[in-house]
Amino acid sequence: MASLHPFYNWTKSLNEEDEKHPVLFIGHGSPMNGIEDNEFSQTWAKFGKEIPKPKAVLVISAHWLTRGTHITAMPNPKTIHDFGGFPQQLFDVQYPAPGSPDLAEATSKLITSTDVGLDHDWGLDHGTWTVVRHMYPNADIPVLQLSIDYSKPPQYHFELAKQLKDLRKKGVLIIGSGNMVHNLRMIAWDKMQEANYGFDWAIEMNSIFKEKIGNSDFKALIDYEKLGAGAKLAIPTPDHYYPLLYAMALQDSEDDISFFNDKMVGGSLNMTSVKWG
Repeated sequence: MASLHPFYNWTKSLNEEDEKHPVLFIGHGSPMNGIEDNEFSQTWAKFGKEIPKPKAVLVISAHWLTRGTHITAMPNPKTIHDFGGFPQQLFDVQYPAPGSPDLAEATSKLITSTDVGLDHDWGLDHGTWTVVRHMYPNADIPVLQLSIDYSKPPQYHFELAKQLKDLRKKGVLIIGSGNMVHNLRMIAWDKMQEANYGFDWAIEMNSIFKEKIGNSDFKALIDYEKLGAGAKLAIPTPDHYYPLLYAMALQDSEDDISFFNDKMVGGSLNMTSVKWG
């Protein structure tokens, strides 16, 4: 029990009977969504108003890939501009949300399948701040990131994520931030402004992913490479897909499942996002 003291200390003012927070998988798409007022960012802002205000936000971002698992544990995480070739306006954005060393330590104790490092160097990458700044523009809620151990297979990530379930009952909003269909090499740059433009294989895989998620077919989604040639095109590398597994693992049997921002971009990307609960 002593090892869980930080968890109880951090949540001592919270009621175990409080309603569970939902879990989100958000297709974050282009970093420009962080500053643009478009249908995707407007939906993120809408969720920020509709979801009960969390005590903290924990994000599993496609852009923090590590060996081993780590969690940001600094009191004031920096805003990371991990991209190039975009307007200066995007690089000028700062999202000064606080961190929470206590919650970081408590979360590391909840995960027993591996040692979780307390990180003081990373911060908030664009998989996190481009989304969360629309949801919580006042930057007054602690925001943490949990890294993805890129040396591990899909099942490993799904099982690790299950250990975070108690956080849903303690006022923490957990977000997986990536994209289910994410093939940058095949983007039709000349179609980027064409609404909901998707290649046939991308549209098919978007439908398959939604069907499997709606049916809670965890096995099929963990073994995504068996979903056919379209899956190999949709997921040429699993970095943007793994955050879906983290979010999906936190589902409870009574959770309603709904989809939002269900659109294709540039042929080979989708923004399809999921809410559980």
